[in-house]
Amino acid sequence: MPTIAIVGAGPGLGLSLAKVFGGNGFDVALIARNKDSLDALVRELAESGTTAAGFAADTGDHAALTTALTDAAARFGAIDVLEFSPHAGLVVVEPKDVTIENLRPQIDQYLFGAVAATQAVLPAMLAAGSGTLLFTTGGGAISPYPQLATVNIAQAGLRNWALNLHNALTGTGIYAATTAINLMIAATAPDGIPHRSPDEIAQTYWTLYTERERAEQVIA
Repeated sequence: MPTIAIVGAGPGLGLSLAKVFGGNGFDVALIARNKDSLDALVRELAESGTTAAGFAADTGDHAALTTALTDAAARFGAIDVLEFSPHAGLVVVEPKDVTIENLRPQIDQYLFGAVAATQAVLPAMLAAGSGTLLFTTGGGAISPYPQLATVNIAQAGLRNWALNLHNALTGTGIYAATTAINLMIAATAPDGIPHRSPDEIAQTYWTLYTERERAEQVIA
């Protein structure tokens, strides 16, 4: 049975992704910082017939993240799909106020975290000649929001690298793509606020996985 590892798993999009892939025959490895939250997600997925396990790690702690993915691969046999979508809330920093100190945590979490996660699973994918790498950013990775300068920088770097991976991995059997979510992830929102439910967004990831064509999907 194939396995998806969801890095940054939570009760919103992460859970919806787990349900979509789990409903299509995948086992699910959930990775996030809080073990209690992971245990709750595992129980909820079990109720719908999906086999899942949680592995606690912060994407900013690259050694711990690597260990979590290694343990997940050992538990399920292999990681066939890596989905990377950490979220620690919106950090408001104007472009003029960016410093090395306030930028570094975002780079550690998003860009370096994605690199660490990928390096934990890519060698086995290359050896098998198959696999999928799905990276999530916000719309600011493409067209930056002034108040989210540090997050934009980190996610733009991740987007650039993911697109580069997509091209470089052509012909290897490995598919890489990035999704930029440029709206609120919610079933409902205040009037005038663009939004889409996590269940609906998760279906977009399944389409990317099955079609294996586009390097980038923008959800707006």
